[in-house]
Amino acid sequence: MISSRIRFCSLGSGSKGNATLVKAGKTQVLIDCGFTLKEISRRLQQQDVDPAELTAVLVTHEHGDHIAGVGALCRRYQLPLYTTPGTRLSGKLGKVADWRKINPEHPFAIDDLEVWPVTVPHDAREPVQFILGNGAKRLGVLTDLGSITPHVVRHYRRCQGLVLEANHDPQLLAQGPYPPSLKRRVGGDYGHLSNQQAAHLLQQLDASQLSHLVASHLSEQNNCPDLARQTLAAALSTTPDWVTLADQDKGFDWRELA
Repeated sequence: MISSRIRFCSLGSGSKGNATLVKAGKTQVLIDCGFTLKEISRRLQQQDVDPAELTAVLVTHEHGDHIAGVGALCRRYQLPLYTTPGTRLSGKLGKVADWRKINPEHPFAIDDLEVWPVTVPHDAREPVQFILGNGAKRLGVLTDLGSITPHVVRHYRRCQGLVLEANHDPQLLAQGPYPPSLKRRVGGDYGHLSNQQAAHLLQQLDASQLSHLVASHLSEQNNCPDLARQTLAAALSTTPDWVTLADQDKGFDWRELA
């Protein structure tokens, strides 16, 4: 059954905190919460969303910029929390009364939303990213992975909306302030996607399906918004202003898959 249209926005994206909100009908799902309870509440209210009316929280992995406020948010509003067993076993989420296990590669439903968890290469215990659908349209959220695998391409090939990591430019990373060990981690196969890697992924997808593309998780030290936009736009033979940017402080406003 096809439900209401999918709407989505970002409450912030980057190394200081990440959170993406997805709505379909009366279902409101928050993907990650890398902000304190006070800060995520403020950001939700800016989008006219009452935290108490969230349906569930999905977590991709246990790094701090994705889970800083997860436990407190779920405890305050008695929200169900979906994670992989590995993420739960990291011990970083605290006590949550209603924990629900994600089996990677096994789709499940949260009211009006279908959810497909997708295993990705990242330096966490059991990381996943998500595709969310309503029976007609699919939104892919794909950040925090260091390389593009055939498995990822296969799952994200036919999304109508895509929130895609474009973390760094390799030259800026090499010349930037990070110590060598951190540069190797960020640029490695289990780190973060560069602009060029993100562009290469786009060239392997069915671009005719894509109506919204968001560049996300941009490094403030090792990237610049215009460069990320230009690189992704070139891969799709479109103009840079067609690519939305997810900002660290402002995220991006509501988009809709009609």
